[in-house]
Amino acid sequence: MSQQILELVEKPVLKTEIPSFAIGDTVDVHTKILEGDKERIQIFTGVVIARSGSGSREMFTVRRIVANEGVERKFPLHSPKIEKIEVVRSGVVRRAKLYFLRDRVGKAVRLKERRRDGGAE
Repeated sequence: MSQQILELVEKPVLKTEIPSFAIGDTVDVHTKILEGDKERIQIFTGVVIARSGSGSREMFTVRRIVANEGVERKFPLHSPKIEKIEVVRSGVVRRAKLYFLRDRVGKAVRLKERRRDGGAE
């Protein structure tokens, strides 16, 4: 019973236009940033290293390297602050969480690219 009530409450909050992306994909996350009274969109590009939760509580972690320093950000998937998510490239991985990338430096961080089907692109 309580699960049905939870689904009813979450339903209007969930976004419908979320692209399908997986662990190991490189994504552009367009985030709304408030600066004073102005609002702008900032793009955070990186590799998805983790996904967790379900429903309105679903989160994903994106990691990138900035000035030889690793930066990770956790985003709520259904947040109104996220304008859109674009998949830049897909990576081939065999793990559900890519926390081992934290210990790697330079070219060792790169993942193999997953080939997409279809010749006309």
